[in-house]
Amino acid sequence: MYVFLLLPAAGLTYSLWHIWHILPIAAPYKWLTTAVLLLCFSTLFLTFSRAVDSMPMALAGVVYKIGTSSIFILLYLVMIFALLDIGRIVNIVPRTFLHDNATAAASIAGVMIVIFVYGNLHFHSKHREILDLQTDKHLKREVRVVMMSDLHLGYNINRDEFDRWVDLINAEDPDLIIIGGDIIDNSLRPLETENMAEEFHRLEAPVVACLGNHEYFTGQEPSAQFYAKAGITLLRDSVADICGLNIVGRDDRSNRNRKPLAQLMQQADTGKYTIVLDHQPYDLEQAEQAGADFQFSGHTHYGQVWPISLITDAIYEDAYGPHRRGATQYFVSSGIGIWGGKFRIGTCSEYIIATIHN
Repeated sequence: MYVFLLLPAAGLTYSLWHIWHILPIAAPYKWLTTAVLLLCFSTLFLTFSRAVDSMPMALAGVVYKIGTSSIFILLYLVMIFALLDIGRIVNIVPRTFLHDNATAAASIAGVMIVIFVYGNLHFHSKHREILDLQTDKHLKREVRVVMMSDLHLGYNINRDEFDRWVDLINAEDPDLIIIGGDIIDNSLRPLETENMAEEFHRLEAPVVACLGNHEYFTGQEPSAQFYAKAGITLLRDSVADICGLNIVGRDDRSNRNRKPLAQLMQQADTGKYTIVLDHQPYDLEQAEQAGADFQFSGHTHYGQVWPISLITDAIYEDAYGPHRRGATQYFVSSGIGIWGGKFRIGTCSEYIIATIHN
């Protein structure tokens, strides 16, 4: 927890120090700029403290967007200033470039604008991932499944945006829709205010889902009630037979007492194609050992922005994309939605079209 607070604080201090020195303006305006930047960053802590829930909805949305965007903007400011400092140390960048320099300030601002405009546009352009899943197990017919994870519906991703996703999904004419957790962002308030459960009823195929860690942040029981209201079949350490498939939904690993996957698999008809839903892609060997045909997970967002994706690659056996262990196939999605600022830099927002056939 202390590291979580200290690292952004150190990065903010480092960036503000550079901004103070690089801006060619009088001291009162430098103080004003510093105050505005500090105010923007401080809204991040309001978001984490859930103080936004007591604000008017419009203000809460603005505070959430500014606060959660600031952490990504700060990351790139730190990287840019660090590169410039390294350049100065090795005598590539003149020392005067970082002091009272309008050209440098405008150049850095321009680079930041380009990066984050691109990141926002890339977030809104949804990637359509195609999976071909062939099996020797008996199927009554070919099954077309839309899979997605990490919707993070809330203050940042509202009903209007989700409405567009629903249209995308319905256009795929799926037999089944699978959601791998984190439907809810940090609070149920915006979902209830906008009656977002109603939007789920526009989906033209059965919806089955598991819980994610954000449902635990929100409260697993209220979250489960929202799932029910939305018409979603919640699999929480349980098994369902849908479209002739076994769907094994694990509770999120936030629940340290969740049932072992091997125990859940005992409830499944192993003669049928079996899909495991587990929000966080840890311990992938368990699905292989239990004899599952396929596991779908999310959670990682693949870091959302580079270079955080390098960290997720180091943490997880499979941080993003298809994977195989023995006869078991896996897919870890970077998510159709996003946490915080709507930026995808070096990653994508996606939904998966899987065709299961003989």
